[in-house]
Amino acid sequence: MGFIDTLKERAKANVKTIVLPETEDKRTLAATEKILKEGIAKVILVGNEEAVKKSAAEDGYDISGAQIVDPATSEKTQGYIDKLVELRQKKGMTPEQAKDILLNQYLYYGVMMVKMGDADGMVSGACHSTADTLRPCLQILKTKPGTKLVSAFFLMVVPNCEYGADGTFIFADSGLNQNPNPEELAAIAGSSADSFELLVEKEPIVAMLSHSTKGSAKSELTEKVIGATKLVKEKETNLMVDGELQLDAAIVPEIAASKAPDSPLKGEANVLIFPDLDAGNIGYKLVQRLAKAEAYGPLCQGIAKPVNDLSRGCSADDIVGVVAITAVQAQE
Repeated sequence: MGFIDTLKERAKANVKTIVLPETEDKRTLAATEKILKEGIAKVILVGNEEAVKKSAAEDGYDISGAQIVDPATSEKTQGYIDKLVELRQKKGMTPEQAKDILLNQYLYYGVMMVKMGDADGMVSGACHSTADTLRPCLQILKTKPGTKLVSAFFLMVVPNCEYGADGTFIFADSGLNQNPNPEELAAIAGSSADSFELLVEKEPIVAMLSHSTKGSAKSELTEKVIGATKLVKEKETNLMVDGELQLDAAIVPEIAASKAPDSPLKGEANVLIFPDLDAGNIGYKLVQRLAKAEAYGPLCQGIAKPVNDLSRGCSADDIVGVVAITAVQAQE
């Protein structure tokens, strides 16, 4: 059984309700049919019921098992408006503004459903930017207790790969924080380790990546990673983490034995923390395209309730996979 199939089985064992607000995108409707057929989650679609059903019928998608919620007619919309005003009143939110947002921006409506307990999580991003997906989350759901930073990671499943956890890795931050400082990089490492343990159910082995291994180069860039590594070790005393390490020294035991013989990771890292967003984003796309890896994300960590982003180049199957991941996060 493949990794994502295992996650689907876990999702089916305790079925959660996931809202998909991008009903204008056919991939959402195709994914909905598959999610319902496989029993991965209950699905709420946000939009005009007649328009959504018509769009699905045009391509033969069976979405009959999904709940379709129209913000313009739902009896719960007024409660959402009132709550949004309460949450954002210090920012000057008026009832008129809240109504306009919720009737016209379905991502906000979906997040309000999660906030109010009418859905367990949300998946969006097939036709919206990461900023569009995360903005309502940060405004409405806020950060998870004990977490100072929301970050994004990709769950990478590399076929026929002897490295990582049987070819499974977390790459972070690969979708959100552009140039994290040492404290932020340390927070990303801690959250990513937790995400790996939850989703992969194996011990996270965390490498703080750099162009340098243990002082082979010195610059502001390497000092940032060294500082972040120190902070992680101080806070996460039971976490297997080391840095600064070049990628090969992090994941290839033979290289680790040569370049970093004293590293406790021994070239067996499965959580890769990149020094900035450029490196993280380029890294995951290289592995996805050249190694034909499955790339799920950008998945979010640090939000009070599970909301996950999608790449705008995603397929319907990618959406299904991310819904399964979101459902497992919601079980926590």
